[in-house]
Amino acid sequence: MHRLVANSIMLHSPRWLLNSFLRRWPALPRRFRTSPLPQLVERKYYLKSHRTMKGIPKATRRLKSHNKDLCEDTSHSHILWWKERMQMCKKPSTIQLVKRLEYSNLLGLDVSLKNGSLKEGTLNMEILQFKSRFPREVLLCRVGDFYEAIGFDACVLVEHAGLNPFGGLRSDSIPRAGCPVVCIVEEVQGPTQARSRKGRFISGHAYPGSPYVFGLAGGDQDVDFPEPMPVVGISRSAKGYCMISVLEMMKTFSAEDGLTEEAIVTKLRTCRYHHLFLHTSLRHNSSGTSRWGEFGEGGLLWGECNGKSFEWFDGIPVEELLCKVRDIYGMDDEAAFRNVTISSEKRPQPLYLGTATQIGVIATEGIPSLLKVLLPSNYVGLPVLYIRDLLLNPPAYETASAIQVGPTNLELFLAEACRLMSNVSCSIPDFTCISAAKLVKLLESKEANHIEFCRINNVVDDILHMNRNSELSKILHVLLEPTWAATGLQVNYEIMVHESGWISHRIDEIISRNDEKGQEISSFELIPQDFFEDMESSWKGRVKRIHAVEAFEEVDKAAKALSIAIREDFLPIVSRVKSVMSSFGGPKGEICYARDHEAVWFKGKRFMPSVWANTPGEEEMKQLKPATDSKGKKVGEEWFTTTKVENALSRYHEACEKARNKVLELLRGLSAELQNKINILVFSSMLLVIAKALSGHVSEGRRREWAFPCLVEFIKNEGKETMESINRMELRGLSPYWFDASQGNAIKNNVEMQSVFLLTGPNGGGKSSLLRSICAAALLGICGLMVPADLAVIPHFDSVMLHMKAYDSPADGKSSFQIEMSEIRSIVMAATSRSLVLVDEICRGTETAKGTCIAGSIIENLDHIGCLGIVSTHLHGIFDLPLVVKNVVYKAMGSEILDGVVRPTWKLIDGVCKESLAFETAQREGLPETIVRRARELYISVNATDQRSAEIGLNVDRLNPMIHRKDLSKVCDSSVTPVGQFPPGTMLALQNEVENAVTAICQEKLMELYKKKSTLECVEVKCIVIGTREQPPPSTVGASCIYVLFRPDNKIYVGQTDDLVGRVRAHRSKDGMQNATFIYIVVPGKSIASQLETLLIHQLPRQGFRLVNKADGLEMNEFQKRRQMQSQQQHPGCMGRMINMFDLNAGMPRTKLLTDRAHRDASPTRRNQSNLVNKALDPVGVPIRDKSTPLQMVKELKKSSSDKKSS
Repeated sequence: MHRLVANSIMLHSPRWLLNSFLRRWPALPRRFRTSPLPQLVERKYYLKSHRTMKGIPKATRRLKSHNKDLCEDTSHSHILWWKERMQMCKKPSTIQLVKRLEYSNLLGLDVSLKNGSLKEGTLNMEILQFKSRFPREVLLCRVGDFYEAIGFDACVLVEHAGLNPFGGLRSDSIPRAGCPVVCIVEEVQGPTQARSRKGRFISGHAYPGSPYVFGLAGGDQDVDFPEPMPVVGISRSAKGYCMISVLEMMKTFSAEDGLTEEAIVTKLRTCRYHHLFLHTSLRHNSSGTSRWGEFGEGGLLWGECNGKSFEWFDGIPVEELLCKVRDIYGMDDEAAFRNVTISSEKRPQPLYLGTATQIGVIATEGIPSLLKVLLPSNYVGLPVLYIRDLLLNPPAYETASAIQVGPTNLELFLAEACRLMSNVSCSIPDFTCISAAKLVKLLESKEANHIEFCRINNVVDDILHMNRNSELSKILHVLLEPTWAATGLQVNYEIMVHESGWISHRIDEIISRNDEKGQEISSFELIPQDFFEDMESSWKGRVKRIHAVEAFEEVDKAAKALSIAIREDFLPIVSRVKSVMSSFGGPKGEICYARDHEAVWFKGKRFMPSVWANTPGEEEMKQLKPATDSKGKKVGEEWFTTTKVENALSRYHEACEKARNKVLELLRGLSAELQNKINILVFSSMLLVIAKALSGHVSEGRRREWAFPCLVEFIKNEGKETMESINRMELRGLSPYWFDASQGNAIKNNVEMQSVFLLTGPNGGGKSSLLRSICAAALLGICGLMVPADLAVIPHFDSVMLHMKAYDSPADGKSSFQIEMSEIRSIVMAATSRSLVLVDEICRGTETAKGTCIAGSIIENLDHIGCLGIVSTHLHGIFDLPLVVKNVVYKAMGSEILDGVVRPTWKLIDGVCKESLAFETAQREGLPETIVRRARELYISVNATDQRSAEIGLNVDRLNPMIHRKDLSKVCDSSVTPVGQFPPGTMLALQNEVENAVTAICQEKLMELYKKKSTLECVEVKCIVIGTREQPPPSTVGASCIYVLFRPDNKIYVGQTDDLVGRVRAHRSKDGMQNATFIYIVVPGKSIASQLETLLIHQLPRQGFRLVNKADGLEMNEFQKRRQMQSQQQHPGCMGRMINMFDLNAGMPRTKLLTDRAHRDASPTRRNQSNLVNKALDPVGVPIRDKSTPLQMVKELKKSSSDKKSS
């Protein structure tokens, strides 16, 4: 059964747009769909507003012939469905309306009440005819300025949308409610004959995933466009579960087969679907995990669907579901859908729900979010959804030598794209992101406005920009394969570039830009400017004037004629009124704009024309007459007009209407042209979404000092026992993904895995964090993304499965141990020799002895399978079991004794740790001391003989074989965009001159520093240009840069930064700077950057350039000098503070702790003398090498300081 409501209905005037739609209740979770686009098919009843007159009689006849008797038994089931919904209403106002319903027709109207007639030709009968097409959905019909619902639909709006019933709670009228927003049935616009019934038509079928866009082409608003909501069907076959997704808007469907029950539940949990259908094959499942029989229930899928709205269906799943979709949305039986299914062969299993929640791919309270650390914090929308969908559905892998090119080796293309993006040295485009569904909807309905065309133009311009640049064109080629996998569309590179060029040229021909002449709003002295703004702003500035010259000129002539008429008829009267010096409350008169009537009239307060006889302006006063509205009614006592002014107003309104229609005709014509290129547009927009996601990921990964993984295929071991034939995963410098390693607040671990680890360690020792970190690293690696490690060699797993703590489910009648065993069963059954299995604290929910044996048996099974993985446990009795294992390795989280207290080190070591630190953990969390003390006494009494070994812990069974390291080389390629010769006096000429000057000044300074041995190498200066709608490349993240900002007033700003992306964003956020251009130079170190900034601020004005920060730079320089002098007075020698930190006594060991205080970044790592020695820098920021003792280092620092002072 479905529960239908209308929710959050809002007003958007004067253009009617649907901002909120009919919603299924209860609300369902969102899902990011990268479904490809269709060959578009027009809807059966979606008629365009400028062609509706011709199609209405036919549509009406079709509806009438469809069902001659709308109250027959065929509607009985729908009426009973509505009756159940009405019985669920709780609001007092709704209950009063329900009492007036009659359950004899689909509208619930009582024909004996006022306005309840269902006779032929009435509005109620017409709505009833439309209702027969969508019997279980709320239908709203436009009646004048409101959209009304009657009967059942009105009750739904009052109950769920918060609307008030029309006419209050009168008991003699049918239930009616409405609002000025939602529209499904539109009126035919245009003149009609007197007393003739207005024509109406179905203009669109709106639901949460398909916004209502009727009238958008004529406005300048945008629609908040969500991702399309599919109709989902689930069936079961011999291969496993199958999930069928159908997108009505995109005319596409996909069928993912061979899914496990956990995978199907994860997809349902992350999918925001419109309808859910369950195939009858689920009822006959005999596996014991999903019993759908009449008297049997249970299983994960049953628990997910229980309590939600769904319907059963039978027959061939795909064909039957497509028929259901056609019925739901009123589509033709011949409507075709394109199959966009991607083969799941050799593709990893989709992420399980437990894995996705425990590493934060799906937002879970208390779990660090993986998505939030993969992209910069300002990234939202489509790039984030693409990354999430990529993690939930990891791509397939093929060896690098494979000849086949397709989505089977998608992760290689993603990894290569990330590497290329990381090494780009030129500026990159903004990567305009537009929803593919939005493109299809607007172009199909021909409702794209000029704003949307400008965005489409930005999309194709970004493609052309990347094609013209040698570095970016490589990325463009590589991204074709991931885009194919995401859209199901296969587009040739040359065709994409050629078509993008045509689209860009065509849009530039039609759409007007802000700087085009002839688009100014009319302006005349006597007429209020607001009048012309309201009349012309809705169509001027949309298309180029050359395409509608006659319409524009007619408006100009009509506006001038209106000005003349007002000057001749109103100005003498206004002048006469102003010349009379009257006391307060005397007659007044002025020319005003009557906004509600779209007219300019004379407004006179206490004004009587008859008393002005024989005075200047008498003839004009005699011509005045009361102003009337469009229906001929007098507007008020204060408003007057003349026949000449009214004629001029009518001519002006007609001219504006013709111009508006001409503009709409051009916009809709352009939509029709671009609709033929819809596949190119959808493919290009998705490519830019992927490019933006990968660019943001690489920037954030470089900032966090993550590494690119080395992806390897599993080696087929055919009896060879050599070390090279063993599959392995190697992670060096692995840190928890939620810590920022660049800030030094993470402890890194080295993981070399060739089999299953049995992990022990104390509470709070880092076991769970290590498992989450390894899981995240492996998942990111097989997706081709950067990994939170210094080095990573990751095989392509066919599944990554993480099981952590389990909770009970009283609703399903299952204990926490039952839930745990159910999840472990799924993992063990799905695991292969190419799987990664991570289980945290196995079997902790049951009795210790039997739980230990179950855990031991599971470890034997995983060892027999030959997968890689970790099983952590506090069940130390497992080491006493006679386990039959070959490759299990004992690992532990280390601990140390400091001041007699055992503390964790959070480091992975070989061996076994039987110290749990349970008492210390309980005491640290505030458990009363008396309870902890008594617990110690009980523990000693029971384990007296093993007390010493329990306190110290054992390190035994070091079984790890030596693993050879592999160095990952990074390819770094950079190029400089050549600067052409431009005519003098332009911004490009200024940019060229500044670039030459900056290059010469910086190159000379760097040569000087190199000769003084202040730098290790002579760096070649390369100026990189950041143009309009471009961003700095990810390679600038963390690098010291000098940059020059070019302002619109031809002044420049010089600055230096370590965060060029953020600085560019900050400059462009200011008024008038949105299209600012920059040049920048990467320099070795912040110290040199500061020197070059000061030098440029001094030198550039001497060469004739105007700087806006000249005075600021001088003041900053003086401030730095004063601060240096103060520092030298307080601390003799430039390194006085560092000298005071060292212990200069002879014989001090190199590992002596300098301080026990935590770092400023709150990291637990302690500073020691060797770290300071290795990281010491000279005055210009170059690392000091070959300093064997602190004493020698201090001497060198003193010497460099004295040399600097003398110079």
